[in-house]
Amino acid sequence: MNELELKYGCNPNQKPSRIFMENGGDLPITVLSGRPGYINFLDAFNGWQLVKELKKATGLPAATSFKHVSPAGAAVGLPMTDTLKKIYWVDDMGDLSPLACAYARARGADRMSSFGDFISLSDVCDVDTARIIKREVSDGVIAPGYEPDALEILKSKKNGNYCVIQIDENYVPDPIERKQVFGITFEQGRNELKIDDELLSNVVTRNKNIPEAAKRDLAISLITLKYTQSNSVCYVKDGQAIGIGAGQQSRVHCTRLAGQKADNWFLRQAPQVLNLQFVDGIKRADRDNAIDVYIGDEYMDVLSKGRWEKIFKVKPPVFSDEEKRVWLDQMTDVALGSDAFFPFGDNIDRAKKSGVKYIAEPGGSVRDDQVIETCDKYGMAMVFTGIRLFHH
Repeated sequence: MNELELKYGCNPNQKPSRIFMENGGDLPITVLSGRPGYINFLDAFNGWQLVKELKKATGLPAATSFKHVSPAGAAVGLPMTDTLKKIYWVDDMGDLSPLACAYARARGADRMSSFGDFISLSDVCDVDTARIIKREVSDGVIAPGYEPDALEILKSKKNGNYCVIQIDENYVPDPIERKQVFGITFEQGRNELKIDDELLSNVVTRNKNIPEAAKRDLAISLITLKYTQSNSVCYVKDGQAIGIGAGQQSRVHCTRLAGQKADNWFLRQAPQVLNLQFVDGIKRADRDNAIDVYIGDEYMDVLSKGRWEKIFKVKPPVFSDEEKRVWLDQMTDVALGSDAFFPFGDNIDRAKKSGVKYIAEPGGSVRDDQVIETCDKYGMAMVFTGIRLFHH
């Protein structure tokens, strides 16, 4: 099949719409269920590249949760603690496969952003992973294959309309890529940069100690950024992205946005949040929204009289700024990647508040010395990769 007609483009008024192979060859995908749209395929193809590269770099199954052509989360298949299982709402599912752990982590890091995601999996989708996908609000999934029982679970989702795409894992795109904007064709070489330990060898701070786990997390951050709309910054801990700031015009706004998401991820693990008692029958999305508001600045939106009774069995106490800061100070050894250089040390100041200890960025700013000095002040280890990772 050389081309696939789509319902419409980015918006319903943008017709006609299709995906096709300009070289006359066959599309490297098969649609097994549903009818994916234009944005679905953008998410699917970007996400597939991300997880394929994560698997190659780490040797572990990988998953990503995409929304609007940027990852909301990305992770490799490391085991989860009981606390992580609880905040990802999979503590009732028993032992999970490494691939299922990867998706639970990718989906769970930023559940607000992952709502209605498009999923990419590095490995054949197994039953454990399909069971998690089945219970979440999602638009579709792409993977190199599906176990028969897993495929049946996915096909039953959305009354049989859930989008399931199989991709040829051996497909290699042309080295030159093109797109049109305003009737004008843009052409460039594909970004085939390999992200590995060699890219992380130029440590420019006084602290030169970067353990293997931190190198893995830095690699995950950079691979994630490679497929995130720029400007972008990514915080990673224990094999998963915990905060991604995408598409911001200012670098420090990326750092703040991603840092706030990382903080929220850790705040959800605080006893005050784990012990929230929700009313019976509350929907998963409503529960996630309530937690997000409760740990934020607008907490009275869920604690005011007449509101909390619809959400909680027992009115929870305010989670004060002082209590949150004490809890957040326990978050350590976080890795941070940036797709371009940090122009000011204020980015490092903000990163420190979210437990960052290891940083990878291209370098090349006229204020590199200031940025290095700020890292040295906090005892951080920072790598200059010499490579920018803009993605548009």
